[in-house]
Amino acid sequence: MLRVVTFNANGIRSATDKGFWEWFDQQDIDILCVQELKAQHADIRDEIAKRPGYESWFHCAQKKGYSGCGIWSRLPVQNVTIGFGVKEFDDEGRYVRVDFPNLSVISVYFPAGTSGDHRQEAKYRFLDAFLDHMEELKAQGREVLVCGDVNIAHHNIDIKNWRGNLKNTGFLPEERAWLTKIFDEYGWVDVFRRLDKRPDQYTWWSQRGQARAKNVGWRIDYHISTQDIASAAQSVRIYKDEKFSDHAPVIFDYDWKVS
Repeated sequence: MLRVVTFNANGIRSATDKGFWEWFDQQDIDILCVQELKAQHADIRDEIAKRPGYESWFHCAQKKGYSGCGIWSRLPVQNVTIGFGVKEFDDEGRYVRVDFPNLSVISVYFPAGTSGDHRQEAKYRFLDAFLDHMEELKAQGREVLVCGDVNIAHHNIDIKNWRGNLKNTGFLPEERAWLTKIFDEYGWVDVFRRLDKRPDQYTWWSQRGQARAKNVGWRIDYHISTQDIASAAQSVRIYKDEKFSDHAPVIFDYDWKVS
């Protein structure tokens, strides 16, 4: 069994201080994909970077305290790629990929679009560029598992207050259409929804009010994969018992032997 977790830490040092690694050590995780490190390499302490039995790789933003991605793996990695070749977004620290002989795993942090129209336009540029990249990887004949904070809720079922967010970034028609396109036209798979069709399954909650306590959330943290690895998915769960971040870790198990 292959266990792969995605988690937006909203600051890896903050999540560390809230007990994330104590939880991690009990989970038998093979590969951990983290987004929003909000740290430079020099800020990532050994207790974070050097977990016993794991190797780790990071893509840090040029801007301090912003974005950033990482992967921890206890399985031997064949190749590591930092950034996906688009300078605008590589400067923001949004991509780490590890390759195994029969699988590539990506930790990716999509732009949010929340800080103005210019960032929404950047988000659309990212979506176009990243789809091209996903298709390039798939064309190489390998299985690909994209793990990350996509910052888009796809359907009404994926967001509690969908009526009130129809004109807000993260639930705009153009963003949702991008997800529909990759799933329906390009054959990628939303692994969570292959396994769990239930409503009210959210991975992020606003820090305002009692959003988390009332489960007024969004499902924006995904595993998006090629067909064969998706077919090997056995189970998924969102861990909400402890609060390490405004996001929850999402744990996927695959009947897949990395070779």
